[in-house]
Amino acid sequence: MTYASCHDFRSLNLALVTLFIALAIPCADVIAQGLDAPNVIEKIIGTDVGEDEVAAVQDEKQIIAAIENTVENVNTVRMVTSLNSIKIIFLSDATASEGGPPPKVAAKIEAFSDEIAKLRQELEGSAMLYHAINSHGVLIRDVLAIDFDDQERATIYVAAKPSL
Repeated sequence: MTYASCHDFRSLNLALVTLFIALAIPCADVIAQGLDAPNVIEKIIGTDVGEDEVAAVQDEKQIIAAIENTVENVNTVRMVTSLNSIKIIFLSDATASEGGPPPKVAAKIEAFSDEIAKLRQELEGSAMLYHAINSHGVLIRDVLAIDFDDQERATIYVAAKPSL
């Protein structure tokens, strides 16, 4: 093989690769499924997501227990791939605009601040849980705790008001 024919072969390969990439780029939009497509969030979450609004004082013991179990619950967040249900509990009286959580809950949040930060980070990495939270208008920074039961249900406590 001569130098000229080898050079022509490389040019042909480069031209074919360039042509393939040029043709494939417009198709990427057709193949990729955005989060705005119908039922996409429901398919990612794969379970019913409910919500409830309660006063933090009413659920104080459950919230504190969930905060105290944050290390274990972070590990569960990392491993969970499906749940029977997810319930988001809005603690609207625990928001900053309402003066923050009750003193006992605030003390636990302070004591477990590093663990809660890790929980929030892990929630961002879990497509199912992140989209469950996000689809209800909750910011990750408002998540105080999560609790799992033995029936594959999760309860997420958030210092936020439900979105309208």
